[in-house]
Order: sequence, then C-alpha cells, then structure tokens
Amino acid sequence: MPDIERAAEVIRSCWREGSVIDYVQGALWPDSVEDGYAIQERLAGLRKEPVIGWKIAATAIAGRQHINVDRPMAGRLFESICHSDGDLISFGRNRMAVAEAEFVFTLGSDMPPRENPYSAAEVARCIASLHPGLELPDSRFRDFTQPGTAGLIADNACAANFVMGSATTETFDPAALAEHKTALYINNEIATEGQGSDVLDGPLDAMVWIANTLSDLGVGMTAGQFVTTGVTGKPVPIAAGDELRVDLGIYGTVSATMMP
Repeated sequence: MPDIERAAEVIRSCWREGSVIDYVQGALWPDSVEDGYAIQERLAGLRKEPVIGWKIAATAIAGRQHINVDRPMAGRLFESICHSDGDLISFGRNRMAVAEAEFVFTLGSDMPPRENPYSAAEVARCIASLHPGLELPDSRFRDFTQPGTAGLIADNACAANFVMGSATTETFDPAALAEHKTALYINNEIATEGQGSDVLDGPLDAMVWIANTLSDLGVGMTAGQFVTTGVTGKPVPIAAGDELRVDLGIYGTVSATMMP
C-alpha cells in the first residue's frame, strides 16, 4: 500500500517550489489506479483551493504515447492554475513543455456520484456551454514517462496551467463534435491540426467517460465547473516567448503568451 498522505505532501511540495522528483518504484507511489486517485484527492485537500474544473489526460493515442500511460486519466483544475484568454503565463520550469488544443464544456447542472452509469444523452443535457481550451501540462516527476498510469494520476494527471476561451455563441450539438476540426498555432504558424474524434470517439464520449469514472470513485461534478476533454492533434513543443492560439473555427479561439 502506498503512503497516501506522504505521497500527496511530496507532490504538493514540488508544485509549490517548482521542483521535481525522481520516480522510484516502492512504498511511496501507487501501483493501482484507485490508490492514484486517492493520492490525488488528498493533494486537493492539502492545496485548500477551489476545484473549478476537470481535465482528461490521454484521451488520444498521441497523448498516451507522450506520457507512457495505458488509459485516460482524470485530474483536478485548481483556481490558481486556470487563466483567461490572452493571458501572459510564466513558462517557468515547465519540463513537459507542450501545448494542447482542446474542446471544453461547462456544466449547467450537478452530476453526483450514483450507482447507475450516466448515458450520453444525460451527459449532453448537463452541458451548458462550449469553449476553446489551451492546456499547458507538466509533471512533478523528473522523467514523466516512468511513473505510469497510477503514478501520473497521483500527480493530478499532469495538470499545470490551463487557458479557457469565451463560450461560443454558435449553436452546437455535443454529439456532432467528433468531426469538427481544430488547429493550434505557435507564433502564427500552424503547429498541429486535429478533430474531435481524437479524444476517444469525440468530446461527448470523453465527458461520459469522466462522469462515470468519477462516479465510480464516489466523486461528483457540480454546476459551474468545466471539463477540458483532451488533446486534439498532437501535443506540440513550446518555448518561452511563444505566442499560442487554439482555433476551433466557428466555435472560437483562445490564446496565451509564454513568458520567461
């Protein structure tokens, strides 16, 4: 059994200090997904700040290959790491150093944990708005390919910084976003292109996955929170000074600049 309290304290310390640790298999780190989520939940308790959103990591094959995991992972997005369109964001010590273009949904109603799985139709009815999202993930492990699925879940699914754009004013059908195209620009040049089906079979499928994954853990999502559904296209390398822009076409754009 992992030392849940100690593991959460180590990750929190790394996050606060901008430091990293080496992954060494042993009693500190989890071997099971359930223990990974238990550490992540304890980390949230130690941070003592609002969870305003959720992220889904590794919904795409490219994302799973990038961090060496075997399935999607849910993570908490704390208020202090979420940013607005056009913000300047410190590149700092980000070692993962990639940007991701994502579809984001906000919730219009609560999705509490329950015994029966949520259906796609139920999840779609809970969605209040659609936004473009720009994720800038990172890990508290020096080599983020070593901890595996359980270890990176404990590391809050590699959450670091997230930028959300304004809600689209266009009418949208969550079930029809699988074919919708996306693009990520770096310094006004296209760095990667993707589409909704890159995240499982589409952003709505990703929402169903996180709703039921959290429900099985006894965790619910609440109205007003948002979910960023995972990378479309590929994670793209970035550097300090880069100007980033995610383009979801008719559904809007979101941008940020990486400061040294």
